[in-house]
Amino acid sequence: MKTTPRIHVAGALSEQREIALPREQAHYLTGVLRLAGGDPVRVFNGGDGEWLAYLATVGKKEVSLRCERRVADAVAPPDIDYIFAPLKHARLDYVVQKAVELGARRLRPIITHRTVAERVNMERMRANVIEAAEQCNLVFVPEVLEPQKLAAVLAGWESGRRLIYCDETAAIANPVTALKEARTPAAVLIGPEGGFTAEEKQALTRLPFVTAISLGPRIMRADTAAVAALALVQAVLGDWT
Repeated sequence: MKTTPRIHVAGALSEQREIALPREQAHYLTGVLRLAGGDPVRVFNGGDGEWLAYLATVGKKEVSLRCERRVADAVAPPDIDYIFAPLKHARLDYVVQKAVELGARRLRPIITHRTVAERVNMERMRANVIEAAEQCNLVFVPEVLEPQKLAAVLAGWESGRRLIYCDETAAIANPVTALKEARTPAAVLIGPEGGFTAEEKQALTRLPFVTAISLGPRIMRADTAAVAALALVQAVLGDWT
């Protein structure tokens, strides 16, 4: 059975609306997938739901789609942020994609004392978010915020949002037990490869909105810790329950 391709588009979606595709998407559908006029394509933009569309114009200068009917509403995942110290290149791509697949509503890069990759390619990060949303059947597109220093994020913390901080020295060894009293909205905080400094740890543990969880006896890479922590939070607080 042939799978209907699924793409994110920038324009508004409505019945019988025709959308001209940018060159890259036009080439992907007609040059790579070899679609022709009348072939179906699933489209979404993050706000207007998902639509079944058909290739309307297929030419050298223009490829367009025409929306026929909405097949799904845009539903946001649970209100869980992923706050993280950026990694380098391919590992950052990986962790961004996995955060989207695991249901993060927002991605918030932070700069800590030991952050290695202080310059973040925001365009590339947003492209990875869209690609992951296309692949994992997500109609909603997670927001990507500009990088901020950890101290600024904590100083401007949203009232009522729980911050889940991964700490190998957490007082409660079982992370599921530690999360039982937490509620959404929430955020998962993952530090840099070298970990947080003693001063940063001390600042975090003093805050009343922080819940520390352990990820077990082994030291994990930051990208592995992100997947583990987000999976735990989704299982206890999110839409896996």
